[in-house]
Amino acid sequence: MNPMPELSPLLKQLRLSGILDSLESRNRQAIENKLAYPEFLALLIQDEVARREQKKLTTRLRRANFRSHKTLEQFDFDFNPKVNRALIQELASGRFIEEKVAVLIAGPCGTGKSHLAQAIGHSAARQGYDVLFTTQSQILGNLNAARATGTFERRFQTIARIPLLIVDDFGLKPLRPPQDEDLHDLVAERYERGATIVTSNLDFTEWGDAFPNRLLGAATLDRLRDAAYRIVLDGESHRTPRLMPTPPKSRVADKAKNAQS
Repeated sequence: MNPMPELSPLLKQLRLSGILDSLESRNRQAIENKLAYPEFLALLIQDEVARREQKKLTTRLRRANFRSHKTLEQFDFDFNPKVNRALIQELASGRFIEEKVAVLIAGPCGTGKSHLAQAIGHSAARQGYDVLFTTQSQILGNLNAARATGTFERRFQTIARIPLLIVDDFGLKPLRPPQDEDLHDLVAERYERGATIVTSNLDFTEWGDAFPNRLLGAATLDRLRDAAYRIVLDGESHRTPRLMPTPPKSRVADKAKNAQS
């Protein structure tokens, strides 16, 4: 007697429908290896747990809003031999998220700042942390749009509570009121409550120049820098420009040249 017609709706009712995907193969495995009933059941439960964890990870990665699938395994450490590889591996462990401190990454364009920030974010997502990747312009633009629709506080608190916030391209565009105030309030709200990664093309000594109000900038950066990990990337850009193809010779020009000679 085939129990599947009766078993399928019961598993769906218990929200265990994922077991159906591996039930047939696990049943064959149990018969071939003469597994005891508890061993067979353990395999099915392990499959269900793995399926749910993968589904959660997929959701976390989608919500993280990464630009692309950048991982630490893909990062070219040979391109930046001066990078503290041990520090990067430590950050990938996620310990800084529990410490609730910042990671500040500075360097010229194309040296891998965004890649590194997203790779650390991917590692955090795989460990179960909620992550949000955004740029300075995006996050401040979203907050300003929320202010216009009367949903600023809700949006602000949602961002403030994210365990790991990654802000790319800090200082790429000068801050203007009320952007500088929003950024200060967000950093202050997250101070000692959440971890933050910030990347910038500016040298660390120039970060204060992004703020029109130097006093507000000093207060913001003071919180960001407290116990923060710092990474400096240098060298040439990864983004090598393509060589322009040599234009074909003009037959008209050749004829004119021959006629003159």
